[in-house]
Amino acid sequence: MRTGNEPSTARSPLRMRLWLSLWGLLWAAFGTVVFALLDRPGWAAACGVLFVVVAVDLAMVLRHLRQGPHYQPGRDVPPYEPDHGGDGRR
Repeated sequence: MRTGNEPSTARSPLRMRLWLSLWGLLWAAFGTVVFALLDRPGWAAACGVLFVVVAVDLAMVLRHLRQGPHYQPGRDVPPYEPDHGGDGRR
């Protein structure tokens, strides 16, 4: 059930995603290098693809962090109607 104060109490998961992306980037780079040295091209390619995916996610997270907070409605905006169950029709 909504209470109406969600915008003021919401927390962004972007900083957590930033650290998880950095951790994943390090492991993907490590895996790519190790598997390339062990002559496992399939695993090295898989880690390389994962590295690219994580790098794109990291770039997106950094972009969103630089954008800063977005508009949140003030106290004069009433909360949403609580969910009364049912199939969504009134």
